[in-house]
Parts: sequence; structure tokens; C-alpha cells
Amino acid sequence: MHKNEDNRTGVRRAGVVGWPVAHSRSPLLHGYWLQKYHIAGSYEPIPIDIENFNAEFRALADRGFVGCNVTVPHKERALAACDAVDANARRIGAVNTVVIDAEGRFFGSNSDGFGFMENLRLSAPDWRVEDGPALLIGAGGAARAILAALCDAGAPEIRIVNRTRHNAEKLAADIGGPVQVYDWDRREQACADVNLVVNSSVLGMEGKAALDLSLDLLPVAALVNDIVYTPLQTALLRAAAARGNRTVDGLGMLLHQARPGFAAWFGVEPEVDATLRARLLADIGAAG
Repeated sequence: MHKNEDNRTGVRRAGVVGWPVAHSRSPLLHGYWLQKYHIAGSYEPIPIDIENFNAEFRALADRGFVGCNVTVPHKERALAACDAVDANARRIGAVNTVVIDAEGRFFGSNSDGFGFMENLRLSAPDWRVEDGPALLIGAGGAARAILAALCDAGAPEIRIVNRTRHNAEKLAADIGGPVQVYDWDRREQACADVNLVVNSSVLGMEGKAALDLSLDLLPVAALVNDIVYTPLQTALLRAAAARGNRTVDGLGMLLHQARPGFAAWFGVEPEVDATLRARLLADIGAAG
């Protein structure tokens, strides 16, 4: 028996670490897969506050956990607290997936870029990242993972626009690659001749400011993705669809980023199917 299985039941325990964490959809997502694949496992919300992070995070091994996801505000703290971190997570500067081995060692990785690329690949199978420039809106934590993924996938040019130019320049310097930073007031011009537009910012999310972006210069062949999923169909996606662009919503990134962790903890490569997507949509109240 794995050291981190419950000694009485053999149940493998995983969960999501955050503060707060009650809002996380990860327990619903992983719980669906545990039931679908008939796995003796659990996936639990694990609230850990900032002051006690290191001690409580490291105590997960003694509590019988085989690993966890990490969400805000702890992704950078988890990077520092792990015994080993893969090159991708180190480059991004954040860990969102942790595997705890039988000796209690913590191994960190970041699956956000994987989830982002899988969402595009499966939603638009004939689209090719290498066919033209990409425009990335935002320069926060999600943007770091997305920029690294686009670079690694072969995007010939990535244009970053952000309301604070300094943050975009820091992102470009940290990740590297064929990156150009555009001023926020040139965001429309940055749409010209691109193959992909990605909104990685909170603009357009429920309760946040709108994303003010004219798509007049955007090629109709370009793919438009918004990683926001509340609402599921953002103003950006509606505007893009109305002019004939293909669109990809943000729910798939959430679903696909969960796959590597589940496979590592429970030994099954899970499938993102229509039933799972429908359950998440019902939970966030975004169906239709």
C-alpha cells in the first residue's frame, strides 16, 4: 500500500489548496472522474491561510495525501515549498499541481499551459499555432503559463498588450521568446494579421470592468479565446462570433489543466467529456 493511502481503507487522497477555497470547482471535477472510473479515492478542499502555509502544506504528507492542486494565492508559495519543481513550473514561477511520493517528498509542476493548449487543440482541431502571430491580453499569472505554452508550441510571434506596460515588459523578459510588447492604446492595431487572440485578463469577467477592444482589424480566420468562464460567453467571444471568427470559451482550460494531476494521483488518464462539461456549466450557472 502507498504510504499516503488511508491505512484502513486504501483510499488515495488528493485535494485543492487555496485561501479561500470553498468556491473551487476542482472537487466537483475530480469527484466526477473518481466516480466515473470507480476509483477508491477522495478529492477535498484544503483551506490553508497565508500565515500557516508552509507548515500546513508540508503536513499533507502525514495526513495521507498523494498530492494536490494549488490555487490562489499560493501558487508561488508552493513553488518554494516543494522539494523539486519541473522546468516548466520554474520558468512560469508558479506551481498548480503537486505529487507527494511514498517518502513524503513534494514534486511541483504547472499544468495551466497544457490545459490552455489542449482546449484550443480539441476545440479547433484544424487550427495551427504556427500559422501566424498571437495576441495575448493581460500579464498576470495565467498569462505567464499561456505565453510559455505558445512559445513552446511554435508561435512565430506573440504580441502582449496590458494596461500596465511595465508588467507586460517584465512578462516578456521573464519568459522570453518571439515577444513584442504593444502599448494599451495600440491594442486594436495589435490585432492586425494575427492568427489568435487570447484574453488572459479579468476584463470581461462578471463583476469586473469590460474589455474595450475593437476587432475591426482582426482577420476573420483568427481564433479568439477568452479564459474567463463566468460568463461563459464573454462580450469578446460574442463580438468575435458575430463577425465570423471561431471562438473558444474558457471552461475547457479549467477542465484540461486538471488531467495531469488526476493521472498522477489516481493512475488513470481522465477524459473531458460532455457530461463533465455540462455538470460544470450547471454549477457555475452559465449553461446556455
